[in-house]
Amino acid sequence: MNLGLELWIARRYLRARRVEGFISVVAGFSLIGIALGVATLIIVMSVMNGFHTQLVDRIVGVNGHVVLHPPPGADTLSDVAGLERELRGLPNVLDVFAETEGQALATATGNATGTLVRGIRPDDLRRRTLVADAITGGSLDTFATEGGAVIGSRLARQLGVGAGDALTLLHPDGDVTVVGTIPRVRTYTIAALFEIGMYEYDSGLVYLPLNDALIFFRAGEEATKIQVVLDDPDSAEQVSTGLAETFDGRARTSAWPSLNRQFFNALKVERNVMFLILTLIILVAAFNVVSSMIMLVRDKEKGIAIMRTMGATRPSVLRIFVFTGGSVGVVGTLLGFVLGLAFATNVEAMRRFLESIAGVDLFAAEIYFLSQLPAEVQPLQVIGVLAFALALALVATIYPAWRASRIDPAEVLRYG
Repeated sequence: MNLGLELWIARRYLRARRVEGFISVVAGFSLIGIALGVATLIIVMSVMNGFHTQLVDRIVGVNGHVVLHPPPGADTLSDVAGLERELRGLPNVLDVFAETEGQALATATGNATGTLVRGIRPDDLRRRTLVADAITGGSLDTFATEGGAVIGSRLARQLGVGAGDALTLLHPDGDVTVVGTIPRVRTYTIAALFEIGMYEYDSGLVYLPLNDALIFFRAGEEATKIQVVLDDPDSAEQVSTGLAETFDGRARTSAWPSLNRQFFNALKVERNVMFLILTLIILVAAFNVVSSMIMLVRDKEKGIAIMRTMGATRPSVLRIFVFTGGSVGVVGTLLGFVLGLAFATNVEAMRRFLESIAGVDLFAAEIYFLSQLPAEVQPLQVIGVLAFALALALVATIYPAWRASRIDPAEVLRYG
């Protein structure tokens, strides 16, 4: 029996006739199950990839890849200018930023909230493209010439202020008087607003000129940390170790993976668990393929026996039913690939559409850190999902096809 005839017979077996309607319904549900499983896996893995990439870009974009801290026992770095010159001379360092930071209470228009205040030189802030390219109000030129504060847009909405308004910062470490400690209070004009798309920063980060921040926190004349930007973020741990040896006694170092290790480990575990759970959808669909194929074999026993008496070999019968069941897996996998890719590449638009229908916020920035639902389709990952689904669907056809090839024509025709 030639291959073309085997494929023709397999295609005929997939067509539903009245007496075989239930078998075809089960095969159809198997196809839908495989398609949904593949599509869901592609969508979820793409969204998890997008989360990881966007969070890394924003965390690193605000904080740098490696951070130099004061040595043990010191509150500030010494000879910051000298450290910056040495760092800029290293081959894998793109840029460095001297900063100081601390916690403060921001108040305006009768509203108050806790914030992280960072002091940075205006020219350095211009080079922090993540922030400089996300200005939504005011101007960094005002920050450079007149000073003031640059704050997140969500923080501005919480406080009810905008560019040009006054922002008051309070720090508990104030002046000691006969009536107790009076908090340190300073008022700044809001020079600009930024929105980088990460809730934690947009709602709780304030930039001040470095000299103003040093005065506000009474941190002396030197910065308390230096942010280092590398040409390869993945080399941060290795570079951090090398810098620790270079600046031993003058500074401590830490890399962005170690500073955010628990957060990204939790994200990695969640991604792996979601992959395992969603893989079960494809596994259940594969079991449906097995059941539908077994029922088909039982229904076609007489036809198989007649083919065997007409010269069909056991390998031919095996291939016919592998083609029959495999076509369900192939079509379901391709359909899932198209649906998953279409949804993953338009996930933010779909999110907004569903929110407009449901009337609820399905992706609250306060919970999910980011203000937009990200997705990043990785080709190798998608290929892996497709290969897994196809392999599982083909493996599911082996036992029913083997059962069909082992049918004894004499026994079926004698007692059938």
